[in-house]
Parts: sequence; C-alpha cells; structure tokens
Amino acid sequence: MVAIFVVICRREPALFALTMAAGALAWCAGNVLWLAGFAIYRVVFWWMAFLVLTIAGERLELNRVLRPTPLVRAAFVAAAALVGAGAVLSLRVESVGVRILGGGLLATATWLARNDVARRTVRQRGLTRFMAVALLGGYVWLAIGGVLGIALAPAAPGVRYDAMLHAVFLGFVLSMVFAHAPVIFPAILGVPLRYRPAFYAHVALLHASLSLRLTGDLVDDLARWRVWGGLLNAACLALFVLNTASATIASTDRRRAAALGSRSA
Repeated sequence: MVAIFVVICRREPALFALTMAAGALAWCAGNVLWLAGFAIYRVVFWWMAFLVLTIAGERLELNRVLRPTPLVRAAFVAAAALVGAGAVLSLRVESVGVRILGGGLLATATWLARNDVARRTVRQRGLTRFMAVALLGGYVWLAIGGVLGIALAPAAPGVRYDAMLHAVFLGFVLSMVFAHAPVIFPAILGVPLRYRPAFYAHVALLHASLSLRLTGDLVDDLARWRVWGGLLNAACLALFVLNTASATIASTDRRRAAALGSRSA
C-alpha cells in the first residue's frame, strides 16, 4: 500500500494523496513495530492513525468541490500532523503522545464536521441523506475519542483505554463503513444494493450500543453496561450484514424480474 501511494503521489502530489500515504506509512510502521516485539497496546495508536488519516484524506478529496481556502487546508494539515506526532510520541512518552493524538483526533473531527460535504448533503433525501447522517455521527465519535485521549491519556490497557479505542475504531470507523457500504459494495462485488430506510436501524444500534459501552467504561457503578454494550455491538454488526444481504437479494430479484419482463415484452 505504501508503494502504491508512492506512485500516486509522484503522479499527483495533492494534499489528500499525501495524507492517505501518511496513513499507509503509519499502518506499515505499526505492523513493523508489532513484529519487532512491541506490545499491541503500544502500537495500536499507529493503526488508529492509519485509519483516521486514510478516511480524512478521502473526505478531503471529496471536499475539493467546495474549493477550500488556504486557511481551511492549513487547519487540515495541522490536525493530521497532530495525529501523526501523537502516534510517534506514544512509543516514548506514552501519556504525552496519547494526549497529542487525542488533540489530533478532536481537531480532525472538528475540521470534518465544519468542512465536509455531509453538512450540505444531509438536507437531501434517500441514500444521500443516510450517508451524511452516518458520516456526521462518526465525526461525533471521533471527537469523543479525542476528548478521552486528551483528558485521560489511556496509554495502557484498562477501561479508559477501552473507551477511547471503541469510540474511534467502532464509533468512527464503523460509521464510515455503514455510510459508504451502499456505494462501495455494489462497485466491488458487482451486485446491486438498493437503499432502504431500514439501514438507519444498524446505525442507530451502533450509537446506542457504544453509548452503553462507554458509560460502563467511565462510570464505575454502571460497569455492567459495558457487557451489554459489547453484546449489542455484535448485534449491530449482525444487523448490518442482515440489512445489506436482504437489500442485495431484493435488488437482484427486482433486476431479474425487470429483465424477464423486458424479454417477454
């Protein structure tokens, strides 16, 4: 992936491509550190930087239609730089590095919430609005992960560490998956996927289950909520698969029926 982005950046050294290249490099570096014997909790922030930078770079590419000003682009660079610096420093001065990373996550979430096209497309209908709602919800979870990193600096395993990681890896990343699935799956699998309002169900369950889990992590008297949150996290994924599969089957059946109708006509 790093090699691919080297080629891409040589052809088009745009900011979004460089950002995604930095994300790929963070993934590679995290894997090398893991294979070198570093504990998972020491390298997980490199993997977090990979996902955040990759997604942020992709959203920046789409943001070109809005013609961001130099100041807006500079704010994006600053946020991405904080994410990268936090991942690097987390290896040496863990708590400081995680706080800087948290600042980067919060800054990235703020930038996305203010400048992403989802702020405008959320006023539309159907699939376009669904994607925007899922994206904006994900930015909220990214901001929560950033606040947790700044306030708690969870550099070692524990409930605070669990809260930050799930806010980012499930709340943010999975929201991005849910938002893009109706577009990406048909392109990759070559099968139709018709949008259904039922898609909001797995998005809502994601937010509800994560709220339970993080409440259980952060409030000692409600620790049992973490268990229920985890179970509902799994139920959310199952519901996503079910909704996606049923929509694909329905779309395929409709296409076949239309093809048969045109032949008979």
